Amino acid sequence: MSTPTMSEKTLSLTVRGPGGGRGETEVFVAETGDGPPVLLLHGGGPGASGVSNYVRNIEALAAGHRVIVPDLPGYGRSRKHIDQSDPFGYLADAVRGVLDALGLERAHLVGNSYGGSAALRLALDTPQRVDRLVLMGPGGIGTTRALPTPGLNALLNYYRGTGPSRAKLEEFIREHLVFDPSTVPAEAIEARYQASIDPEVVADPPLRRPSGPGALRTLWRMDLTRDRRLAELHTPTLVVWGAEDRVNRPSGGTTLADTMPQATLLQFARTGHWVQFEQAAMFNHVVRGFLDEGQDR
Repeated sequence: MSTPTMSEKTLSLTVRGPGGGRGETEVFVAETGDGPPVLLLHGGGPGASGVSNYVRNIEALAAGHRVIVPDLPGYGRSRKHIDQSDPFGYLADAVRGVLDALGLERAHLVGNSYGGSAALRLALDTPQRVDRLVLMGPGGIGTTRALPTPGLNALLNYYRGTGPSRAKLEEFIREHLVFDPSTVPAEAIEARYQASIDPEVVADPPLRRPSGPGALRTLWRMDLTRDRRLAELHTPTLVVWGAEDRVNRPSGGTTLADTMPQATLLQFARTGHWVQFEQAAMFNHVVRGFLDEGQDR
């Protein structure tokens, strides 16, 4: 696994905060390639980051696009705090801030899991900023209508109880993120474990169970299928899901395809939550074709 040489920068952004105020954050961004811009938004598992999440996809997508890969707030080399009262809204605002800082009026968004939730929320809030959407096993799809999956429980419990450990992280990745655990090298797990124990992250985990007086309201905000705008969102969307996803239920793909006017569902057999990793060659081929469909419009 390798990625091409990428330029790197840290963007200073003004984003929304609790109560509707504004605050400052910093988002690390790596980019490569030329062409229509596409942002790759990573998932929310412990130790996640942009480039590591898309290590098998960046080079292929950069063959015809300007590929922009941020570390979402709370992860990687970005600032380690997000607004827990509305996580998806906060992340969407940060991604929109990245577009503004880079002078981009519109871009394609590719989002995996937590990043898919952020991408979809951004499109719901400001559809004019999004060209095409690719959502891979996004979170927030029917999350208040059933108990959390074992994989989601493992993710949310990583910093609870005995706290983070390499064993807990390895179990989460090998047992819940992928269909075939042998596909994930030990060095990838070690790198994610080291990132997951950053003291700032341990003190303020970016993805955790809502708690406190506003917990119920936060849960409802994080169920994007309860947003009436979903049925009116005409952004061309490719929904990608692993048939053996143990984190976010594959039935979510059908929900989106049945609700969104221009959504197409593609499900991968014998594949878990990391479609872009386990099925990289097919994923890259399909996504490039989908994004290229809109270039002459």
